[in-house]
This record gives sequence, C-alpha cells and structure tokens, in this order.
Amino acid sequence: MPSERLPEPGRPGADLLAELARLRGADLPVRGGQVTAYVYDTGREAVHDLAATAYQEMLEVNCLDPTAFPSIVALERQIVGWVADKLGGGTGIFTSGGTESIMLAVKAARDARPVDGTPQIVLPATAHPAFHKAAHYLGLEVVHVPVDDAFRADPAATAAALTPRTVLVVASAPSYPQGVMDPVPEIASIAASAGVPCHVDACVGGWVLPWLRDAGRDVPPFDLSVPGVTSLSCDLHKYGYSPKGASVVLFADESLRRRAYFASAEWPGYTVINAGVQSSKSAGPLGAAWATLMAVGARGYRDLAESAMKAAERLAAGVAEIPGLRVLGDPAAPLVAVASTDPALDVFVVADEARARGWFFQPQLSYQGIPPNLHFTLTGVSDVEALLAALADAVKAAREAGPPDVPSGLVDALAGLDLDSLDDAGFAGLLASVGVDLAGGAEPEMAMVNAILDALPPATREALLIRFLSALYA
Repeated sequence: MPSERLPEPGRPGADLLAELARLRGADLPVRGGQVTAYVYDTGREAVHDLAATAYQEMLEVNCLDPTAFPSIVALERQIVGWVADKLGGGTGIFTSGGTESIMLAVKAARDARPVDGTPQIVLPATAHPAFHKAAHYLGLEVVHVPVDDAFRADPAATAAALTPRTVLVVASAPSYPQGVMDPVPEIASIAASAGVPCHVDACVGGWVLPWLRDAGRDVPPFDLSVPGVTSLSCDLHKYGYSPKGASVVLFADESLRRRAYFASAEWPGYTVINAGVQSSKSAGPLGAAWATLMAVGARGYRDLAESAMKAAERLAAGVAEIPGLRVLGDPAAPLVAVASTDPALDVFVVADEARARGWFFQPQLSYQGIPPNLHFTLTGVSDVEALLAALADAVKAAREAGPPDVPSGLVDALAGLDLDSLDDAGFAGLLASVGVDLAGGAEPEMAMVNAILDALPPATREALLIRFLSALYA
C-alpha cells in the first residue's frame, strides 16, 4: 500500500503538471515513429492539438444517458456512418477500443444463437487475445484452428471445428502478429452455410485497408459487403489516428446490434440501458475521434495509408538485406514481423539492444510453430532508413552478446512453481533474481524474461504474467 496520504490542502496546479511531466520522463515517446507499437502518429501536429481540444470540450459529458446529452448521439451517428460507408454498410456502436468492440460482437452472437451446453467460438491461432478475454468473461469455450505456412486461417480446419454449439466464427483482416489477411470470403461462406455468425476482426486494418484500396492497391474482400460476414470491429485509435479510446463495432443488421445492448430494470433507481460494456464514461474520446476524422478527411487518410504501406514495404526489403533476419508472411497492411534465421541471433536481445538505442521493437513469443519475432507497426511518419540503421546496429550488438544465458533448470523450476505460495513481494524478489527489478526504477533488460517465457507453455506464461502485473502495481 502507498505510504503517502492524500495531501490535506490541495497542491498548486503548476506543481502537479510538473510532477506529471517528471513521471512521463520514463515513458516511451508517443511521437516521432521510434516506438513501433502502441502509438499512431500522423505527423500533423495541428490534428493532434485539435483532437486534444475536442477531447477537453467533451470531457465532462457523460455517455451514460444519450437523452440527457444528445450531442453524443449526433457524434456517434456520424462516426458510425463514416465507418459503415467504408466497410460495407451495416449499423454499429462506438466503443472504447478493440477489446470492447470484440466483446460486444461475441455477446451479440451468443445471445442471437442460444445453444445447449457451453457456447463455442472458433478462432484461428493468430486471432487477438481479446476473443479469449470475451470468452472468459461471457462463458464461452474457445476452439482453436491452425494457420497455414503463410499464417492464414485454414478454411478446411474451420469447417471441421464447427459443432452444434458454435455461436461465432472469427477471421482477421489482418491478424496483428504478422499483418496477414485471413481468407475472409471462404471462412464467412463456411459460417453462413452452418447458420453461424462470422466476425471479422479489422481492429488494426479496418481504417487503413479501404484507403489502400482507394489508392489502387489490391486489397482482398474482407468487410460487411462479403456474404456471411455479420459483424466487424475497426479501431479508430489505430490507423484513424484518434486519441486512445475510439473504436467501432459494425453489425450487418440492427437486430444483431440490439443483441449487444444491455438493459436492467431490476432495481428502483434510474433507467439502465447500455450500448457498450461501460455505463458512465467520458465523451472525450468520442469528440476527439470525430474531430480527427473530420480534420484528416478522406484525402488525408489515403495519403497516410499509402505512406505507411510504403514504409512497411521498405522495411521488409531492408530486412532482407540484414543477414540472419527474415519477414514472416506477406503483410497486407503496414504491419511487419521479423524473425531470426540464425540460432546465434536472438530477437529478444535485438529488442533490448534497440531499446538501449532509443527504439522500441515489440517482442512476440513463439506459438504453435510460429517462431519468436519482433513486430513493427508502421505509420506515415516512420523514418524507415533510421529504423533499419537502428535494427542493423542492434542485430550486430545482439550477435556479439549472444542469446540470453538462461540458468540451468530455471524453466523447469518455474513450470513447477506453486505461485500461490508467493506473495507479491516474494514474486518481485524472484524477478529480481533474473534481472528485473520492479522497485529500482531502472529500465529492465527483458531478453532473459522473454527467453524464459518463450520456453514455457502458454498456461504457465499466463500465470506468470498475471503475477508480474500484480507485483508491478503492489
């Protein structure tokens, strides 16, 4: 527990803002393109400033009651309409992000298709963990299907996985790990033939793929115009470049959208009817998304999409010139995954070396035959030549350093560890023994941690990650 109490007299605003600035000093930068995940930068400062102003304008408006604040209805109608116009029609809901959009799609499918026993959701191995989260929260069973050598969902395996308890089939456009498009028409057709809804996770691709198509690129069909696709998620805080907290889930028809809603009259208080998971929430993200979309405009999104895709293509070409590296799959969006072809070159060490040079390359663990790799999300401001230089330098340093020296027997010991016997302080001490000091404030070297996690089965990884988060906030 924190040792300090809330100060008796309020502190001056200038002091508090200075304290926030000090705390943010250890954060990854949100501008400039040196962080290749989590953040999306248009490079247009006026747009970012406008979004911040619009966010502040709507900050105290509560989305709980659209009859009390009709501005939220007007803004949401416009945003959902713009997204539907680019993604095959339908109707939808503005949400806080891809996870909420996916959760609503799963809820709608579950409620629209009652089954005997535990409902099932059929997912390719590359589907986002938000589907696992939704299944966990909503009481569904996940059925995995494999991906092929190009990391695309297998339609035949999908068909074989369907049972009378299947309530939803999922495809990605593209999947986040490698930026690869699943065969949406084939999978949607299989689902439709079985009378099962099909959701397309276009959280990362939904607001870049249609603009790439407009720019003349060959983009495979993936949206609600595809027969059998019944819902689709599209994040506006990714390639829509809105501040965080902005996504849309589209439904092919209004009856399915209504299945996502929640209402309760089982109490004597105010009327409760929610379109999303949250009840009270700020309309700040809604106002900021509306302002961003209007300010950038269709021409701006075409330009940003094309420049981001060219950056991804240049990165892929540059990676081919660095010995020991290869690109996984054939990215259809500005997402690139890079793996090692040399046992002496560890991608987790590459990530640490890049971090020491001011760059963040996102590590991804191995899974079902897909090797460990580094993920790169490219935007229109990505300085690819500087990124490639940093990558080549990090690769050279990682080759010299060699793979992490995981202590003998540590992986087996962790796999058999009774985590419930450790409190958060004890677990933090365990992390410190492998070089991760949560209390010291120093930037941890994560190569050892990632190497250990990579050697463990997913269930053990999950248990350790939960304990890590608990210890971090203790």
